[in-house]
Amino acid sequence: MTSLPTAELPNGQTVGETVRIVIDTLYARIRSGEYPPDSRLPSERALAAELGVSRNTVREALDVLETRKLIRRRQGSGSFVIYQSARPETPSPDSIGERTSPLDHLIVRSIIEPEMTRLAVMNMTPRELDALAQTVARIEAVRTDLNEFIRSEEEFYRRIAQATRNPLLESCYELTIEVCRQSFRTALMRKHLTPDRIQEYQTRFNSLFNAIATRDVEAAVEITKLHLVEEQKLFLHDG
Repeated sequence: MTSLPTAELPNGQTVGETVRIVIDTLYARIRSGEYPPDSRLPSERALAAELGVSRNTVREALDVLETRKLIRRRQGSGSFVIYQSARPETPSPDSIGERTSPLDHLIVRSIIEPEMTRLAVMNMTPRELDALAQTVARIEAVRTDLNEFIRSEEEFYRRIAQATRNPLLESCYELTIEVCRQSFRTALMRKHLTPDRIQEYQTRFNSLFNAIATRDVEAAVEITKLHLVEEQKLFLHDG
């Protein structure tokens, strides 16, 4: 998970580990577009319940995000995102995105995603399933908006990664998302995501969600593997 560097409270005190985790979680959601610019964050009560922390912890995290000019808090209205992500830069010749080929990326995903899915099926809470269902609903609502589809797809996999309860695995998967943005996959998806193909992807995500919701580990892992095979065919066809 991407971290906000040297987070401190407005009074200069260093934050505790639990506050740090909440900051990093919200920062990742803001950067990913899950909480887009000008959107209102969930209430302190809702965030505390979702993340399993106290409201004071959430409040401290929001203090830091406001100090760093990522959000603006309006009394009586809530907290609003003011962060504007920078336009993606062309990867430098030495960046991991530049050095990673489509095959490299698929190999890493084929290693990570099936195990990530297996752990998520076993560990996902009812609240997390509800959140995943909302993400699937957003995916299914897309017709032609490729940016929204890609954002929702990232959110879908992020929720699965978070449900593994394995911070290292979650961080590894976050890196695969960053590499996607830096390099080939996003551009390739824009090229091939026709309305018919979007519909195919929506069906797959729905099937995967149903397998996760029914705790069917074998089906969920198999659907994940088949999805990766289809992605491989897409890249090979493009090559």
